[in-house]
Amino acid sequence: MPKVYDADDIVDQKNRMKRRKRLRQLTLILLAAAVGTGLYFTRDKWYNKLRGIGEQYRTIVNTGQLAEGNFPIEVSGGADYQLSLSEGRMMLLSDTYTYFYDTDGKLLKRRQHTYTNTVMCTAGRKALLYEQGGNELSVEDEDQIIYTKTFAKRQILFARLSEEGYTAVVTTSENYNCELMVYDKRGIGIYERKCTEMVSDLSFIDGSRGCVLSYISAENGQLVTKVQENSFNERQEHWTSPGLNTLGLHVYGFEGGAFVLGEEACGYVDSSGQISSFYSYDGEYVAGASDKGNSAVIVNNDDRRKYVMALFSGGDQEALIIDLEEPSIDVTIYEDLAYVMCQGKIMAYDFRGGLRSIAEVSDSYTGFVRSDDHIFLKGYNKIDRIDYES
Repeated sequence: MPKVYDADDIVDQKNRMKRRKRLRQLTLILLAAAVGTGLYFTRDKWYNKLRGIGEQYRTIVNTGQLAEGNFPIEVSGGADYQLSLSEGRMMLLSDTYTYFYDTDGKLLKRRQHTYTNTVMCTAGRKALLYEQGGNELSVEDEDQIIYTKTFAKRQILFARLSEEGYTAVVTTSENYNCELMVYDKRGIGIYERKCTEMVSDLSFIDGSRGCVLSYISAENGQLVTKVQENSFNERQEHWTSPGLNTLGLHVYGFEGGAFVLGEEACGYVDSSGQISSFYSYDGEYVAGASDKGNSAVIVNNDDRRKYVMALFSGGDQEALIIDLEEPSIDVTIYEDLAYVMCQGKIMAYDFRGGLRSIAEVSDSYTGFVRSDDHIFLKGYNKIDRIDYES
């Protein structure tokens, strides 16, 4: 005789099925949460390996053919010249002259200077010239000398020029470690600061309404670099960071904080002045660059025959390491790509580690400058140009 189920049995059975279903769903949710938590806390081990998957680029092979016409540009005085590019103007400083060229190598202006141990900074089609250890500087363009400054009884340690035409000068001081003066584009002083610690570099921020400074000091017998953010219309600094364990060479400000390029290591400071990342070099520092938070550093370890470029896409990412086949020579960042010169070639990488373009060049060059369509190659006593597509 078939078993008869009453209404209560049927209800109990449905309730048990619902409970088992809810238990399975809860188990799957807890499992997914556990896997997600594990992936999050181990992301440093796997995230960089996945970056760029699914985004494959065609690597552009440039010919590396040298331009003719006005090139090569011959430079007198050997390899001590300085070359820079700003808004379609190529500026060249030799031991006696400042030259302004267009990107086709046409000479626009030549002006003699009287400085020794001269340093040139460029921005906004202007050139800032000063004598390191001297007391004079000038700001000029291809048409005129815009203004000059003389600092009596003080020596210029370094000076910087912003895209907006502002000039910052750090000098020696009788009563302080150094003094900072900032001038607007007409040469009118807008800010002064007496510094009790030695300033090693400066970077303009916020459309030249402020700056970040890097200070060198000693802590526990070791040189460290601190970063400080200042506004030119306030006397009190916004913040000062803890010390990074490196001798800071350059500081680069951006919206998210600052990047410190040091002799033994580099690192980021966030917008509240806290250290957000730090990277120690495994080898000898060669060169570095930073732009809008993206940074690149090249390091050569000749003993181990290991040559690398470390890429950083902002302050909260660990270094992405690019292994190079040959010793590196120079590096720059242009339009979100890192360009590195090794012996015999120039390569461009995106900040996911993808090789975007390459060109074979002579191994006799000592550096390069990137423009929209070209790369200018620095030789011992000449400047060449190649077309370059990224």
